[in-house]
Amino acid sequence: MGTPEFAVGSLRKLRNENFNIVGVITSPDKPSGRGRKIKSSPVKQYALQQGLKIFQPEKLKDPGFIHEITSLKPDLQVVVAFRMLPEEVWKLPRFGTINLHASLLPQYRGAAPINWAIINGETETGVTTFFINEKIDTGKIIFQEKVPIQQDETAGELHDKLMQTGANLLVQTVSAIMFDTCSQIDQSTLIENNIPLKPAPKIHSEDCRINWNLGVEDIYNLIRGLSPDPGSWSELDINQGETLFLKIYKSDKEMVKPSHPPGTIVSDNKKYVKVAAKDGYIILQNIQQAGKKRMDIEDFLRGIKIR
Repeated sequence: MGTPEFAVGSLRKLRNENFNIVGVITSPDKPSGRGRKIKSSPVKQYALQQGLKIFQPEKLKDPGFIHEITSLKPDLQVVVAFRMLPEEVWKLPRFGTINLHASLLPQYRGAAPINWAIINGETETGVTTFFINEKIDTGKIIFQEKVPIQQDETAGELHDKLMQTGANLLVQTVSAIMFDTCSQIDQSTLIENNIPLKPAPKIHSEDCRINWNLGVEDIYNLIRGLSPDPGSWSELDINQGETLFLKIYKSDKEMVKPSHPPGTIVSDNKKYVKVAAKDGYIILQNIQQAGKKRMDIEDFLRGIKIR
């Protein structure tokens, strides 16, 4: 059970390791992009290539869907980046249902653990496999593997690392369940009294808006934690009365005492654009103007003059 590219890595690995995949459950096809063309999920696209049986239920409690997957007599269900399952679905297989989550649970429970780990300036994250229960991301842990986060790493780069690490951990987990050698660790035993749990909720547009009154480190982490998707954004007043909506995908930081108020744009109109923050400057390197393609800042300055 899965939808995005992150889940494809696990499905491909299970397939390559010759596990018997009796069905693939993914989201329904939906309109996407400017042309609103109907698009299938990455998981469905891969499953079609492999000739796997595909299910795309609108409602997971639909009796017809539950009858169909019951008839498959699954031993185990594997969930990677999918929806919350009703109890009658996750309890269906004889060995239960396991989930691969892109964090070191119990930290960063929720829909966007990769993004929030970088936004919060973490230097380490990882992947966890666990048995699903009635609450989101709270079931008993089977295995975990730690992964370092590099200082300049983006969410996209970390996503690709965790996808591969997670796929390998998932194969290890399924094998352990098959041979009855897996342990189960209650998450409550990993919660330390003095360390608060950090959530990883779904990211909305307003979460992506840059607050230039923050420190350079916080803004820099936000930009890389949202790159390439959904992308941090800001409205830039490049001339009096002329405002551009920009997404910022790559930046650098200049840790000097700023000589401008936060939010001030500084540029030579040739090679650089930087924006003042509370304790330094954010140097814009790769951006996207609304309605245009992504571009490096020098290409952007060829068509724009900032006053």
